[in-house]
Amino acid sequence: MDGVIYHGNKLLDGVKEFVAWLYRENKEFLFLTNNSGKTPKELQEKLLRMGLEIDASHFYTSALATAKFLSDQSPGCSAYVIGEPGLVCALHDVGITISDYKPDYVVVGEVLNYNYETLCCAVGHILNGAKLIGTNSDVTGPSENGIIPACRALISPIEMATGQNAYFVGKPNPLMMRTGLRILGVHSDDAAMIGDRMDTDIIAGIETGLDTVLVLSGVTSREEIKRYPYRPRLILDGVGEIPDLQS
Repeated sequence: MDGVIYHGNKLLDGVKEFVAWLYRENKEFLFLTNNSGKTPKELQEKLLRMGLEIDASHFYTSALATAKFLSDQSPGCSAYVIGEPGLVCALHDVGITISDYKPDYVVVGEVLNYNYETLCCAVGHILNGAKLIGTNSDVTGPSENGIIPACRALISPIEMATGQNAYFVGKPNPLMMRTGLRILGVHSDDAAMIGDRMDTDIIAGIETGLDTVLVLSGVTSREEIKRYPYRPRLILDGVGEIPDLQS
């Protein structure tokens, strides 16, 4: 969503027309976001404030994907969480106990109050046997004020201090993509991935067998595409161009 639908609290050009086209053409769609901070309801309300009305069932976040992964792997486990309410709520809703006493996992997502004390607690839990999970592997993300650190940048000090590598659940991990396809009830041959990142969105689409569309409204520039050994099928300035391509 960040860099495709909006920047911060600003809806991008052409998004309203694109969403209207999705509904008009009866398209099955999900907004996937690697940002774990907000719940689907909060994302729904955020877009509503921008003038875009979309049901909460159309949002799937890396927080939800992480919660599903942990509940499948270790039902009823406990976790020390570095993250915003979206991540905490997702874990709580699947029966995972949020705990800072001998947790089974340390789970890290985007967070505003990241500090040295939190870092030390996470390192201590990992050294005592907890397993390290990241909601996504994004190093940076877009905002109204430019590029900002994302989950991978926040989790790196924990990896360095403990010598333990995190397992990242969100894009480009195919787990999130396959779950999204199941939610939509469609085969990968009949689906497309639209995103602004070559290193998460486009590679995730390619490895899951989806059609791929890169939009230049987020973090990837046209010049940067040349650095990658793979390419999207389409490169557009923004999602507002898609309805015109189909007409």
